[in-house]
Amino acid sequence: MTTIRTGIFRQIAVTLTIAGLFVMQASASHAFTAEAQRQCTGDAFRLCSSEIPDIGRITACMVKNRPSLSSGCRVELDKGLAAAKSHKVAEQ
Repeated sequence: MTTIRTGIFRQIAVTLTIAGLFVMQASASHAFTAEAQRQCTGDAFRLCSSEIPDIGRITACMVKNRPSLSSGCRVELDKGLAAAKSHKVAEQ
């Protein structure tokens, strides 16, 4: 029972972390989507589970491990990074 609860907690933590990742990087035109969650949850568990639930650390981990991400997650991550970059440029 404890293992099941731990698994459920980890799944919720990863989902919230991925949501935070894309919300932090998103501009108003590119908000977190269910597609980003679907594409990246497995990668977050596979590559960055030790960083959960720290959003900053999991973000850095996902960026650092970009070459190892699934193609779908890489696309979603790139969208978020591009949106964040254009948002920063617009603020200047």
